[in-house]
Amino acid sequence: MISTLEKEVTFRFLKARKKDGFLNIISIFSFIGISLGVAVLIIVMSVMNGFRTELINKIVGFNPHLTVDPYNSKIEITTVNQDLKGISKELILSNSGEAIIIKSETTKGIFLRGYKSSDFSKLKIFENELFLGDNKELSKNDISIGKELSFTLDLNIGDSITLMSSVGIETIIGNLPRQKTFFVSSIFESGMTEFDNNIAFINLETLEDFFNLNENERNLEIYLNNLQNIDYQKSIVQDNFPNDFVYSWSDMNRSLFSALKVERNVMFIILSLIIIVAAFNIISGLTILVKNKTREIAILKSIGVLNKSIVKIFFLVGIIIGSSATIFGIFLGVTFSMYVENIRQLLSTIFNISLFPEEIYFLSTMPSEINFSSILIISLCSIFITIIVSIFPALKAAKLDPVRALKYE
Repeated sequence: MISTLEKEVTFRFLKARKKDGFLNIISIFSFIGISLGVAVLIIVMSVMNGFRTELINKIVGFNPHLTVDPYNSKIEITTVNQDLKGISKELILSNSGEAIIIKSETTKGIFLRGYKSSDFSKLKIFENELFLGDNKELSKNDISIGKELSFTLDLNIGDSITLMSSVGIETIIGNLPRQKTFFVSSIFESGMTEFDNNIAFINLETLEDFFNLNENERNLEIYLNNLQNIDYQKSIVQDNFPNDFVYSWSDMNRSLFSALKVERNVMFIILSLIIIVAAFNIISGLTILVKNKTREIAILKSIGVLNKSIVKIFFLVGIIIGSSATIFGIFLGVTFSMYVENIRQLLSTIFNISLFPEEIYFLSTMPSEINFSSILIISLCSIFITIIVSIFPALKAAKLDPVRALKYE
């Protein structure tokens, strides 16, 4: 328990006086350093959490949650058992291949995904309000391209493009690459430049004819009701297709998200050093405070104040500085995180620079996701560091000899 005397002395020591000018400067720097350290940690963690969440949403919104890739046998949706139907909301057959787009004098490699005309409208890209085109079905000569690709090749709905397949056809002059003309029926936007610039959709039967594929090579795309426990649901699908290869969206992007996790942890450790460095100012401040308050400490001991009370007083001074700085840092960090995109736009306008370029980070806006568990961990770490650095000066104050202090003061 903390007595009334200990509280009074603690708050008296916290009050600024003119003769404690240098001590006040150190205390201010300690407060500012810890506040900025906590705020920067919260901002960085919020942005990285938001980036990871947005990236997952974009990837999951554009790609199937689970994919069954057959080895040598045709996949029959009718053979799917009730367990699989219970966890999935859509089962779609698809196929894919790589081709080259030829538009005027421009050529570009592209990844084609083929769907049945009736299945194309089931994809999540149609939920995006920026989807252009009334025709949500793919006829044999239709192609749906991404927004970035339409900008790159200057294409609009109704324009024609030529695709060249890697599969050749026999002619009297030898084997020549197969070519086919398609008409742009719709333009989609997934939210990720990488997808919008390199992936297009065409009719499934047209794709298989274009690449000389057959029905046995079709993949089964599974869209789940719930993305939680993806590995468990993957095992259910694998049990249903024991002779085929089953993989999830996380398997396809495991290295990316592992890198993000490592980067997040490293950033947390590095930025924690800001708090540690700032906390060492508390040691300096309390040490100088002990030196300046030698006479007061001696008087307190002379009137019977115990050593443990002296320890409590100086310990509380350090804790109050660290805790108040942590609270202010939380307020600063949360506020900045909430308006990080507005701040980014403001800085970009003022300095005429591109912060968070879309072509590098895949996302058009800077995301932010405030995670209260992360804030709690950061706060506890900050207060814990403050507690550690406050112990030594508090113990030093308790060891002060009152007789010597009064004699030489």
